[in-house]
Amino acid sequence: MNNRSLLIVLLILYALLVGYTETIITLGQMPSQRITPFNTFIGFSFALLHASQRMGWKRAWILLACVFVVSLTFESVGVATGWIYGPYHYTAKLGPLFLGLVPLLIPIAWFMMMYPSFVIADWLIPASSRGRQVLAVAAVGGLVMTAWDVVMDPTMVASGHWIWEVNGVFFGIPLQNFWGWWLTTFVSFLVFLWWAGRSLPLAAEGKFDRLTVILYALTGLIGSTLGAWLGGMGGPALAGFFAIIPWVVIGWLKMSG
Repeated sequence: MNNRSLLIVLLILYALLVGYTETIITLGQMPSQRITPFNTFIGFSFALLHASQRMGWKRAWILLACVFVVSLTFESVGVATGWIYGPYHYTAKLGPLFLGLVPLLIPIAWFMMMYPSFVIADWLIPASSRGRQVLAVAAVGGLVMTAWDVVMDPTMVASGHWIWEVNGVFFGIPLQNFWGWWLTTFVSFLVFLWWAGRSLPLAAEGKFDRLTVILYALTGLIGSTLGAWLGGMGGPALAGFFAIIPWVVIGWLKMSG
């Protein structure tokens, strides 16, 4: 089996697990706590393998290192101080905690969704001077990534994965959190694009890159938005749908040109 065939297998497995989770919720039951880590690892594996095929293993590992270090650092500082995202803390539901602060699964989840956000942004930003293009891809990538959190954060709080220590104005979430999400993604991409160098191929093969849009849509629209709707959280589901769907549609159409 070649790498591109393996990507399809991983994506199908990911879709089946997402569908299984939504079916369990529809039946009024709670999915096993093992489903979230397992599915996250499947999505992560797909993202890393796709990145390796799009830009080579060296740059794929550089991107992973940037996302892992920046997200884990920002999250650790955030939990310890309340800066960046606002005051919150994690429960034990997502597994072992780094320094007793952040689940080690979290930077893996960041990469799983940051990578398709990067690919979508890469297609949306027209060619220009290197510095301007880097800033634009990092900024738009941050918006694409943060759109997912509009619905994901309220649902994960409702299921007890982390707890906000303030009652924020957006379904209990402080608006500062979304600024923090954008900043985390922006810094990760900025460091990556600076480190990866000028020869990074941008706007690669459209048909191949559409696979990342499918991952983004499966996670954001099915796993999070539909999950919120089925779980009785209509407000976050509606907000998430309108935040996520433009990036899915525009990204898909751009990659077909």
